[in-house]
Amino acid sequence: MRLGESWLLRVVAAAGLFLFACGLTGCERQAGAGTQGPLKVLRLPMATEGPKTLDPILGSTTYENRCIALLYETLVQYKYLKRPLELEPLLLAEMPSISEDGKTWRFRLREGVYFQDSPCFPGGTGREVKARDVIYSWKRLADPVNKEKNWWLLDGQIVGFNEYKDEQSARVKAGEKFDYDAPVSGMRVLGDYEFEIELTEAVQQFAWKLAMFQLSVVPREAVEAFGTKFSGRPVGTGPFMLADESDWLRGVRIRFTRNPKYREAYYPDEWMPEDEEYGFHLPAGKRIPMVDRVDVTFFVEAQPQWLEFKARRLDMTTVPDFAFEQMFSRRTKELKRSVAREGIVHFKVPLLDFIFRGFNMEDPLVGGYMPGKKALRQAISLAMDWEELNEAYYWGTAVVYDGPIPPGLDGFPEGPGNRAPVSYRGPDYAKAREKLVEAGYRVGADGLVKDLPPIDFYTGRGAVNEKITALMERNFAEVGIRLNPRYVDFSELIEAVNNKKAQFFSFAWGSDYPDAENNLALFYSPNVSPGSNHFNYSRTEYDAMYEAIRTMPAGSERTAMYETMRDMIIEDAPYAGAMARTRYYLNYPWLRNFKPTENFFNYVKYLDVDMEHPDRPR
Repeated sequence: MRLGESWLLRVVAAAGLFLFACGLTGCERQAGAGTQGPLKVLRLPMATEGPKTLDPILGSTTYENRCIALLYETLVQYKYLKRPLELEPLLLAEMPSISEDGKTWRFRLREGVYFQDSPCFPGGTGREVKARDVIYSWKRLADPVNKEKNWWLLDGQIVGFNEYKDEQSARVKAGEKFDYDAPVSGMRVLGDYEFEIELTEAVQQFAWKLAMFQLSVVPREAVEAFGTKFSGRPVGTGPFMLADESDWLRGVRIRFTRNPKYREAYYPDEWMPEDEEYGFHLPAGKRIPMVDRVDVTFFVEAQPQWLEFKARRLDMTTVPDFAFEQMFSRRTKELKRSVAREGIVHFKVPLLDFIFRGFNMEDPLVGGYMPGKKALRQAISLAMDWEELNEAYYWGTAVVYDGPIPPGLDGFPEGPGNRAPVSYRGPDYAKAREKLVEAGYRVGADGLVKDLPPIDFYTGRGAVNEKITALMERNFAEVGIRLNPRYVDFSELIEAVNNKKAQFFSFAWGSDYPDAENNLALFYSPNVSPGSNHFNYSRTEYDAMYEAIRTMPAGSERTAMYETMRDMIIEDAPYAGAMARTRYYLNYPWLRNFKPTENFFNYVKYLDVDMEHPDRPR
């Protein structure tokens, strides 16, 4: 059979609010003899100190995804304008063919795709991408030098790959070099442009992973030439590149320049009927990328970003909580007419979102599986008021729910026909006190717990997160639970969680694809930190059910299993939550073809800017 289409979503792990927009440059002249036209410069923001790495194999956050997707390419991608989401070839010439048993996948690469020019190649000229590059790129997942950070993506899924990883790890421990040329029985190069992957079982989600940025294709020459500096000297096949190492100024901004040797690729000729209202269909068949440069500016605080957008020095933004009422009616959640008259365009994007406050299950205070430990986490959950958080910081636009499965996915507690779970959703201070006593703590006549030490709470640095933490502290004060807030940069937050040092932490997960299996994988024990199981949750019976659902076709049996796993997690309470957001996007009329999505991030190549628009500052 041939893989035709699939739903897909991307990965987000981040704390607080995300914003993506860019730099502060106006109309510039192109450099070079005989060129007089203005550069098309797209100006976008990013609400963070920026990515920690530009190496796909080391990336794990939305911020890294947003940048890496401009520089590198995967085998397949999402169709930009189609909803529901569908896959299409990107580096592939066609979608892979799959054997009848679902285990053997054959791929054929597109010919004439070249890596960007780089000093790592002879003469500095980028060479053509070959099948061996895909195998090499995926083998990097197993290399201990890369901390096996994203090994969970393919762990146990390709015949012989785990054995290869173990053998090579032993070589490295013995002081020998990791051997990228050693064969993996389930990874077979058939020619310059063809290769085959043999799966250990017919995993339903393998197709979705082919579009994940961590499986982007990189050249071996660059990794070996630049070593640890490869993170800042990317060499891919993408539509944009870093023209110079100085284009990435850590913590400030990053600048992407059009790849002058990008292959012939065109704006999509498929769209949805509603897209015509915005003119998204008009550039069909036009050569991409459409802009010459993409300037991304980093904003740790939301207010400076908002002021830059209001000053028209950014082409788009998402709406921070403090600005919502400036732009939208609180009652209708629609753009105010006075704002619409300025030509500003808005979009509402519901997210497959899992916002939570996570516990480290290996921590001696808040972790563990004994009844008392579980009761403590349930008490903390019962003391939190998610509805107040929603109203105060999301204007009531988010969905508060139980379990790790967000709205829109099979197994969501409020889905049609789904079994309702037990709930520890607060605020229920009386029940929280009962749980604290059950956990073995003393609660006084004033209703406050007396002998529970303060809990370290790790969250992102910034004014909004400080306010959200203050709200949590007010909730917890009702029963005497105390927090010790640890405000850190996002990179420090990731490091603390990955190293199992964060006792209690604020995070969010955006589903990689619209299948609850992706969210349930967050609690699978082989995925513990630094993998995606940041809770370090480990239950043998849960693992057995997760391994079963990976090959289960959609249907009532799988739904029932999802619900059982969901309810087990709610009862064990390795986190408190959850909530799913609706993101509000704004853009000025000179930004063209912008159909906001947080399902994938390589859409920048389709965007255009009208540099001569009368309202755009010169």
